[in-house]
Amino acid sequence: MAGTVAERDALLSPFYLQKIEDGHLNNSLGSPVQADVYFPRLIVPFCGHIKGGMRPGKKILVMGIVDLNPESFGISLTCGESEDPPADVAIELKAVFTERQFVRNSCVAGEWGEEQSSIPYFPFIPDQPFRVEILCEHPRFRIFVDGHQLFDFYHRIETLSAIDTIKINGDLQLTKLG
Repeated sequence: MAGTVAERDALLSPFYLQKIEDGHLNNSLGSPVQADVYFPRLIVPFCGHIKGGMRPGKKILVMGIVDLNPESFGISLTCGESEDPPADVAIELKAVFTERQFVRNSCVAGEWGEEQSSIPYFPFIPDQPFRVEILCEHPRFRIFVDGHQLFDFYHRIETLSAIDTIKINGDLQLTKLG
């Protein structure tokens, strides 16, 4: 985390905040998103660029706090930000509290694949912090929650570098991205 008030003030410039709000986190920051930089405005819904796209060995970190009375929240890695036509979704993770499920799926060329929902336990608790890590390996994504591997999701999109956008929505507060 940026240590001094001057460092934080420098990060709070309108230009910097505009970049965050526009989702262009990596134009001036590192890859994929600087983990130790103070982000004052991680607003949900959130959309940000993953510099260089995904590749084996790259990890995405999402930290946040679940809302007090959540229905669901989602984290998606997509091939761009397009809504019309919709971008391919390499992986969509959705925590559904009413069903205590952490479902995952992908959408390629407008077609959703088979949803997966098997998990050993539901790791999210209302009004509590969480840490989700998405590790990209050659054949799959490995998903960790609070340091514990929860499941694997095998790639349905072969060009990993095309996976260049992260989208987060739902009943949570974001505290850190890395």
